[in-house]
Amino acid sequence: MDLGIAGKKALVCGASAGLGFACAQALVREGVEVVIVARTEAPLREAAEGLRALGAGAVHWVAADVTTAEGRARILAAHPAFDILVTNAGGPPPGDFRQWDRDIWLKALDANMLAPIELIKATVDGMMARGFGRILNITSSAVKAPVDGLGLSNGARSGLTGFVSGLARSTVARGVTINNLLPGTFDTARLAGNFAAQAQREGRTVEEVRSTRLAKHPAHRLGQPSELGATCAFLCSVHAGYINGQNVLLDGGSFAGV
Repeated sequence: MDLGIAGKKALVCGASAGLGFACAQALVREGVEVVIVARTEAPLREAAEGLRALGAGAVHWVAADVTTAEGRARILAAHPAFDILVTNAGGPPPGDFRQWDRDIWLKALDANMLAPIELIKATVDGMMARGFGRILNITSSAVKAPVDGLGLSNGARSGLTGFVSGLARSTVARGVTINNLLPGTFDTARLAGNFAAQAQREGRTVEEVRSTRLAKHPAHRLGQPSELGATCAFLCSVHAGYINGQNVLLDGGSFAGV
């Protein structure tokens, strides 16, 4: 299927690895000109080289922290206009809410709610003026089924979800859709690190922790980043103009609801 977005320009955040990289990869394969962003230059440059090897859409990179005004300004100074925006940031750490002070809460909100809103604010009017735009926020399945101990993520990402739900209704008539991707357990370095930390806490091997998790999963496997990337590319396509304000859950059926 031709997604009809060759030649469009996309900003993909957190794209040096994992789910952000998978989204950038899927868009580049469709001929999209992609700007990838992450905080650390070396892996970002390596990711850009890997994307350029696909030989499709052009690839640029900007090392910047999108949770800061300075980082966002640096990106937009180099690339002021985008047709596609994919926001993405690692979730805040787990813990007991009794131990979180105001500064910890604000850091989580900056990363997982306010930074995406600021990027949307900087790009959505231009998209509407040009008559086409696709905004996707990679959040978490915890928005749909909050997880005890992940209160920072539950709160910040749910705040973004509520904001997007209202805004999306005011942009779609001018060709701009805004949706959220809610990944469950995907085979990423971050999840591997979580397994390793759990194994250390419980005195088990990483493979034991992983096997226990998969045994309880309906699909008995982890999601592959390429699966989320393909979903991202479709939602950015010309064929997805009537999908708007939605939370698209990719969890292999883990959520026990309708």
